[in-house]
Amino acid sequence: MPKVKTKSGAKKRFSLTGTGKVKRKHAYKSHILTKKTTKQKRGLTHIGLVHEADENRVKHMLGLQ
Repeated sequence: MPKVKTKSGAKKRFSLTGTGKVKRKHAYKSHILTKKTTKQKRGLTHIGLVHEADENRVKHMLGLQ
């Protein structure tokens, strides 16, 4: 059987925690930042986790399942 390739877009956007959960960054933090409040931008800084409903799909894209 051939090896399963990782989706290159997914490997740039997601990473795993030590317990196997999937970390992600928040959207809306890359451009057009002048009209967003400082509080809004600061809230988008923190790392989030992928929801349980989407976790299996993301792990499949990363080649972990």
